[in-house]
Amino acid sequence: MDDPELLGQLRQGSDAAFAAIFREHYAGLVASAERLLRERAPAEDVAQEVMLELWRRRETLPADMSLRAYLHQSARNRALNQIRHARVQREGEPHVRPPTPPPPADADARTGELELAMRGALAALPDDVRETFQMSRVDLLTYPEIAKVLEISVKTVEARMGRALKMLRERLAPWLPEGGGW
Repeated sequence: MDDPELLGQLRQGSDAAFAAIFREHYAGLVASAERLLRERAPAEDVAQEVMLELWRRRETLPADMSLRAYLHQSARNRALNQIRHARVQREGEPHVRPPTPPPPADADARTGELELAMRGALAALPDDVRETFQMSRVDLLTYPEIAKVLEISVKTVEARMGRALKMLRERLAPWLPEGGGW
């Protein structure tokens, strides 16, 4: 079965199509990620995350895309994000602050309120803005990477991120320190 047929069936939720895609591409994704990460276990994690994301996004995948290119680019992006994250952690270690005193007794309640407010603020974002924000802040993709995945311009990504941050700042103002900057 060729890519367009597999994609068509995958978009309709076919477990068999997903299994065929997984069998055909998984080993190559692991090998591709392993070349960048130089370790097998994290490379397998990357390949599994890519496949999981493929399943999650199956209904929105363009029918004419190259499945192999999409999967390998996704694996590459995730592997590079892991490398960047590890580098930031290493570089930040000398600057780690000393332990802070225990939080006040009502800190758990405030944390719960903040988490609830954050979830509500994220849910209130328009779908396209929320997706862009999560790709940037959760998936740690760069603006050009987001633009490529969503097939939009980098300027559109910048505009959506600006809207997301403004809306979140407004909704979360009671929980932000004076100045309310991020």
